[in-house]
Amino acid sequence: MSNVEAAGSTEEIRARVDKLLAGMTLAEKAGQLTQYFYFGGNEGADEWANEQSRQVEVALGRGGASSLLFVRDPGEVNRLQRLTIEGNRHGIPALFGFDVIHGFRTIFPVPIAMAASWDPAAVEAAQGVAAREARAVGIHWTFAPMVDIARDPRWGRIVEGAGEDPFLGAAMAGAQVRGFQGDHLGAPERVVAGPKHFAGYGAALGGRDYDEVNLSASEFWNVYLPPFRAAVEAGAGNVMTAYMDLNGVPATGNRWLLTEVLRGALGFDGFLVSDANAVRSLATHGFAADLTDAAARAVQVGLDLEMAIEDPAYAHLEEAVEAGAISVEAVDACVRRVLEVKLRLGVFDQPYVDEEHARSVLADPSHREVARLAAQRSAVLLRNEGGLLPLEPARLRSVAVLGHLAASRRDILGPWSFEFDLEETVSILEGIRARLGSGAQVTHAPGVRPPERLFSSIFDSFPGNVPVVADGFDDDAELVRAVELARSSDVAVVVLGEWQNLVGEQASRSSLDLPGRQPELLRAIVATGTPVVLLVMNGRPLDMRWAAEHVPAILDIWYPGTQGGTAVADLLFGDVAPGGKLPFSWPRSVGQVPVIYSHTTSHDPDKQAERYWDEPSTPLYPFGFGLSYTSFAYSDLVLDRHELPAGETLQVSVEVRNTGERPGDEVAQLYVHQRYGSSSRPVRELKGFKRVHLGAGESQTLRFTLGPAELRYWSSAARDYVLEASTFDVWVGGDSTASLGASFSTTAAGVAGTATAG
Repeated sequence: MSNVEAAGSTEEIRARVDKLLAGMTLAEKAGQLTQYFYFGGNEGADEWANEQSRQVEVALGRGGASSLLFVRDPGEVNRLQRLTIEGNRHGIPALFGFDVIHGFRTIFPVPIAMAASWDPAAVEAAQGVAAREARAVGIHWTFAPMVDIARDPRWGRIVEGAGEDPFLGAAMAGAQVRGFQGDHLGAPERVVAGPKHFAGYGAALGGRDYDEVNLSASEFWNVYLPPFRAAVEAGAGNVMTAYMDLNGVPATGNRWLLTEVLRGALGFDGFLVSDANAVRSLATHGFAADLTDAAARAVQVGLDLEMAIEDPAYAHLEEAVEAGAISVEAVDACVRRVLEVKLRLGVFDQPYVDEEHARSVLADPSHREVARLAAQRSAVLLRNEGGLLPLEPARLRSVAVLGHLAASRRDILGPWSFEFDLEETVSILEGIRARLGSGAQVTHAPGVRPPERLFSSIFDSFPGNVPVVADGFDDDAELVRAVELARSSDVAVVVLGEWQNLVGEQASRSSLDLPGRQPELLRAIVATGTPVVLLVMNGRPLDMRWAAEHVPAILDIWYPGTQGGTAVADLLFGDVAPGGKLPFSWPRSVGQVPVIYSHTTSHDPDKQAERYWDEPSTPLYPFGFGLSYTSFAYSDLVLDRHELPAGETLQVSVEVRNTGERPGDEVAQLYVHQRYGSSSRPVRELKGFKRVHLGAGESQTLRFTLGPAELRYWSSAARDYVLEASTFDVWVGGDSTASLGASFSTTAAGVAGTATAG
């Protein structure tokens, strides 16, 4: 029996909520709108964390809390749930939430890497496993996916999203919601998906985390909103608000944003949660007068659940109601949405966890196979001069695996990993050694030490999150040792990039350089004359200008997760071919940021590549770029019509052929350009993609559909969505510079949708 069947029909659920609301005091209602962090019982918890947890337990015992986050042990979930139910005179259970970003026990590639797979089915499968593991231990809800568009790679949280493009971002958002949540809210072994951060958080000034955001209406509707729309259309039960000011109004207290856009234009009918302390921050922003005013403003815009570390603003809701700042009916509307989701999930009827079942689910070996496949499909081959890759094991007697990151099990998992098992995590070094066995000698040297952050992060307090350097580590001597190992080996596999604590939340940076002495190490290894394969472990583009000219093979492996070492070995030795594509334009240097493929046409387009006098204005690698161990050719681009009435669709077909001698995957990408209209349109916009596997010499005809959904846009002139009479160019190819093109015209125009101007 499903959770929905256990909870009852929609009418029955609403009747149960009506009955509960009728018997609740205002204080109890405020409790149902409050979510606390809970740090107790975690390894390394300090006295502050333990005291905070004691206060939370007091709140649970008097019905003053609705939800807890960061509890991930099934025994603790049961203990705290029992305390919650026994402390609430209505027997209302708690929701347990957690940041299941890219895996729970089994860690998958980071989200930016999963976007590089251009494979929504693989993404959905990975998040389905993550949901199964999380639900097994008692977690009901994840604060994911993060669907913020990110066009400034200095922003550390680019690693959590799908990059720069709204079409790819929307595809990834929908796939993640379906993976987490299943086909309906309350599906067995699934969790509530909570897309975040609504809205525009990825456009923070200077790429600085938490800084303000100023977006034009065109950018908001055409670039930053589509992934949220896709998440809502996929059925997301929750949305999280953003911390920052959006065009001068804090997102968490922004009536236009949350009421008119999210619930109105997008049709979202789930429950809203703030980001951590974001309701309290309405006063910090200078938006609300005090915490009572902050609570009233948040409820007025339909913010259902306040995420609080301590001292929640919603504790002042009674004062706000007594002062006439907010009505009881507004409070009830928020409480209703929270209670309904608890009933739909079946938490009232099944509040406790089967701890033995949880252990069984977490140990399921099939989950690791899903992780291995995901890591294989996410890797992007950036350079392969002379066909150095794949390496042939039979010809190798000695392999030097170099770099501190090569042997690190923790860093291969990436940021936003908490409940991992390092014993089952495979490092790059371990993966290569296991693949080669006794057939070749595999040596390792770290070369250089991890760099230290100037400012620490909130995540540094979690066990294992700060790199450890052995006592007496001699940087100069270790660099020399690494170079000598490279000199005496048949090939050097060098793993460089950013340690996991250098990217993510509170990990924005002003430079895109390889941190520390890694550039020096790389140059010295290349100077030995030994063939070099560079593996880049990263969550954003880094300055690769020198490597792109001097290193023969470069493979971006991102943070590939639990089975990362095994998957990377599969790729290096040709058991599978890399087929991933970049989800962002890779800048040459930080001075180009932001650089995007979908810019508008200037008055002097012939000089587009010459905007700077000191280097080309083009990216180092274009959006959608990625090589393979084989090659592909596109031909026979056919449109089934060349005049398209408004509201109708046309079919685009193209033949893709594997022209090489190895099997491989290609991601065919379709781009369009509207030549004229009420607004200037981007030179190219992604409007379709398909990942296909082709054997050597094999060809396949691919078909795409173009219609109103792909051709409409939000016009600053019309202040609405429009579908205009115009001529459109179409290209299909392997990246955003595709040259195989055709054109068609639309013959009628009109308003294509309804938006709320702002």
